[in-house]
Amino acid sequence: MPLGPVRQVAIVGIGITELSRKSARSGLDLAAEALQLGLDDAGLGAGDVDGLFTNVGYPLSIDYDRVAEAFGLRIRAAVQTWSHGRFVGPALQAAAQAVALGTTEVAACLAGVSFSGLGMVGGAGDAEGLRQGGGSHGELPHYGMTAPGAGAAMAFRRYCERYGVDPALISAVPMAMRRHARLNPNAQMTKPLEQADYDAQPYIVEPLRRPDFALLSDGGACLLVTTVERARDLRQPAVIVSGMQGLRAGRDEFIFAPPGLGVFTQGDERRVEDHPVYAMAGLSGPGDVDSLQLYDAFSPNVVFVLERFGFAGEGQALEWLQDGRIELGGELPVNTAGGLLSEAHLCGWGHMAEAVRQIRGQAGDRQVTGCEVVQWATPFGDSTVFTKDR
Repeated sequence: MPLGPVRQVAIVGIGITELSRKSARSGLDLAAEALQLGLDDAGLGAGDVDGLFTNVGYPLSIDYDRVAEAFGLRIRAAVQTWSHGRFVGPALQAAAQAVALGTTEVAACLAGVSFSGLGMVGGAGDAEGLRQGGGSHGELPHYGMTAPGAGAAMAFRRYCERYGVDPALISAVPMAMRRHARLNPNAQMTKPLEQADYDAQPYIVEPLRRPDFALLSDGGACLLVTTVERARDLRQPAVIVSGMQGLRAGRDEFIFAPPGLGVFTQGDERRVEDHPVYAMAGLSGPGDVDSLQLYDAFSPNVVFVLERFGFAGEGQALEWLQDGRIELGGELPVNTAGGLLSEAHLCGWGHMAEAVRQIRGQAGDRQVTGCEVVQWATPFGDSTVFTKDR
């Protein structure tokens, strides 16, 4: 029997808890509040949820089956990826695909994140770095690379040397994210960050300083996904999932770099890529995007996403993003809630929630004027486009 017809999909509810550096609450507790906030936002009840999708489980939080049990959910489609933020896009895409194919009617994309319970990420005691082939973020302890930022810093240094650009220009990224966060009452980092403040911060892995690294955070987030038809009968304007493309991998790929610049890559040639996400969404290309939300675990991720998806040419993005170009009021507002660098590290769900707010016109002082198209993207190549229901 062939698969049934594909149904158009929308985001109908979002919920985010209070965000902090350290909370006394458990991941399960944070997830419970986020789910309830999302249900209230959409005008749905827990009994409506029959799908559960997450990129966060043990040790950052609790696994999907215990979540369903604790919340009394009757789940008929579930996906839990490896517990890393990079899978936020694939988790949401899996939920959209499940709704489109009818294997679930209302999917909850849900995460309760407790970095404070996990402790240090990376370092000499990080067991992931000892795995065959190295750690999940490019750690190679036998070479002295014991922290996730080492690979990002190395890729960025290669980039700057290859294209003859000044690595100090990267300061524009964390300063932009901080300015956005200062307009977000739920952001962790609201202290001003200007050039002198940035320059006074210590290097963590040269040429990256402390503000170039993602925060560690505790908090919960939820996005509810259903069909467009059902969405139009609910409380909030439907935000359409218009286009998607998947996570890349291969011998020239590294998670914190463009193809050919990363720690593990076997070649060093950059290449021009096709991006089906734009055609799927009915867009002509990146020029149609009103706001870009991206996985900014490290400041250079912004540079690499801008080039990978064609917002700037090869070797040009670091200079392209200067002078407020990625800030509110600029040509391409990026991570308008502050991102992982200044809002919080919710393993990517904060970006997704902000994309929905922007499309709905509910971002307050951070609102991008006339926002109808928001793209989510990562330096590892996956992307989702959200559009206004027209």
